[in-house]
Amino acid sequence: MERRQIFAASAAVLGTALAAPRMVLAQAPAAQAPGFYRLKVGSQTATIVHDGFNRAPNITNGFVRNATPEAVTTALRDAFLAPPALDIPFSITFLETPTGLVVFDTGTGGQLGSPNAGLITANMRAAGIDPAAVTRVVISHFHGDHITGLTNADNSAVFPNAQVLVPEAEWAFWMDDATMGRAPEAMRGAFANVRRRFGPYAAKTERFAAGAEVAPGVRAIATPGHTPGHTSFIVADGSDSLVILGDVTNHPAINLANPGWHIGFDMDATMAEATRRRLFDQVATDRTRCVGYHFPFPANGYIVKTADGYRLVPATWSSAG
Repeated sequence: MERRQIFAASAAVLGTALAAPRMVLAQAPAAQAPGFYRLKVGSQTATIVHDGFNRAPNITNGFVRNATPEAVTTALRDAFLAPPALDIPFSITFLETPTGLVVFDTGTGGQLGSPNAGLITANMRAAGIDPAAVTRVVISHFHGDHITGLTNADNSAVFPNAQVLVPEAEWAFWMDDATMGRAPEAMRGAFANVRRRFGPYAAKTERFAAGAEVAPGVRAIATPGHTPGHTSFIVADGSDSLVILGDVTNHPAINLANPGWHIGFDMDATMAEATRRRLFDQVATDRTRCVGYHFPFPANGYIVKTADGYRLVPATWSSAG
């Protein structure tokens, strides 16, 4: 009798549960949540803002100069990606310093023809970042996906109150008329873009040397090869530090796992490889957190040395910021 009563009571509870209205979303979201992520570097706050991505339709053909399509395909599959296409993300780092808000590189500005890029404006707004509040724009190098976001489509300044700091070796190369005159036709557009984007900031642009402090607690690290003056940055606050890599590496599945691979965008591929190995050896030994411009969002973690190269260990995601 007791057993029959228990079964009856259980059935009644189950029936009530099944009869209860189900909670459903009134309208499914059209996309992911806003793309920004905060982390602490000592007492300072860094905010990584996603600018979308560029979908390369066939990364196995020519993107890596010294690897076969079969080797690149295998590397992508080993990273659980779907060759031949590869989505290459863009992530921009903002840093709240004692003297003001600093941004490292500026993204694509939504002006490079990729339908999946140009999200920085919306994601800055979601993160509560006002472009007018930025006091310094610090540039790693002058490729279009790093500087085009300096200006709007009408070439007005996106960061109207900011001073712009650039590596002196990078400036010397791209702003030299003789170098531009000798450049292959395919590079002429890049030279023109450099002149256009820095134009509105001409009176507020300052060049810095390797090793210089570009903001309180932020030091420039010369990392040439990708471009002549490519520069990375180390943020130090107390015992904590963060390295902002820039384009020392592209997507981790490419030349983080394979540091000897030479990608087509590296202007001096041999030097880029030597730089990559030197810096990754250092951050792996020091266990320093890194931000990678082309790392999958939220684009930060730790570099571990392996038998043949390196691998990325994404930092533990935290809701605390």
